[in-house]
Amino acid sequence: MNGLPEKLAALPTDWRARVLESARVLQVPMRVRFRGLDVREVLLFEGTHGWAEWSPFVEYDDAESSIWLRAAVEFAFNDLPAVAHKSIKVNATLPAVAPSEVAAALAPFGAFEVVKIKVAEKGQALADDIARVREVHRLWPNARIRLDANGGYSVVQTLEVAQSLIDSGLPIEYLEQPVATVAELAEVRTALRQISPDAPIKVAADESVRKASDPIAVARAGAADVLVLKAAPLGGITAAMKIAAEAALPVVVSSALETSVGISMGAHLAALLHSPYASGLATAALLADDVTDSPLIPVDGQIAVARVDVTNDALTRLAATEERRAWWLARLERCLALI
Repeated sequence: MNGLPEKLAALPTDWRARVLESARVLQVPMRVRFRGLDVREVLLFEGTHGWAEWSPFVEYDDAESSIWLRAAVEFAFNDLPAVAHKSIKVNATLPAVAPSEVAAALAPFGAFEVVKIKVAEKGQALADDIARVREVHRLWPNARIRLDANGGYSVVQTLEVAQSLIDSGLPIEYLEQPVATVAELAEVRTALRQISPDAPIKVAADESVRKASDPIAVARAGAADVLVLKAAPLGGITAAMKIAAEAALPVVVSSALETSVGISMGAHLAALLHSPYASGLATAALLADDVTDSPLIPVDGQIAVARVDVTNDALTRLAATEERRAWWLARLERCLALI
């Protein structure tokens, strides 16, 4: 079906025209710089079943961005499978801030049981990462901790950080993509079992799934304990569920720094997968604004599983400049041609 997931229902013949006609390009300000961004650019469009978000990061090429577009088309033009849960547990997310800024950065998340801490930020040292983690533990001693390095550590650095955390007795749930390659992940996972054989720190794979030509390779290699799945980069709910089934590993559904529209797709995926882990889908709390009057901000560590209604006021308030709008619409037409 023109490259779209096989299990999609039949699309209306004018679906491409509907995408182009309803497309709105927005610039959403961030509360704190995250992933090097102060403003998150997104494109929303409306299909027969509601609004969808297409927001591949601007540096991604058209081939990769078209995978995100398939996910958005699936979400906008198809019924969603019934879910048993009306809400899902989520973790808080901490950008790579200084220890003095930790409390303020986590305040928008309210109460939480799990926190993901960004580490391996360019220009920072291992000591900065460890200090950030210790400050989180001081303020929230009962919270389980995840560290996300986005492949930014070496094997040696990963094990140095892990040893420091083990020595401090901190409740580390897992290390997310500490190193860049599947082979390095396997090396780290083996070494962690030697450092702490009774209760080794788990290894989660993110980029080794969503940026890999074979997203199951990391599972086959025994290089991860947990897979991090992001609906948009993987091509949508149908594609992500297939990966989860084939990998046969526990999963964590996470966001790609979307607005509440994009997060709602992830929330449906998490509810369908019944993961025992809290999802990384509370990131609307990192935004200073949103596209809806009912943003998916966590309440008591949970967010709702529901489609999101976009408001006209938000579409006007957050409208991108004409230059950025033209850039995104040209990108959209190129990617539509690829699917």
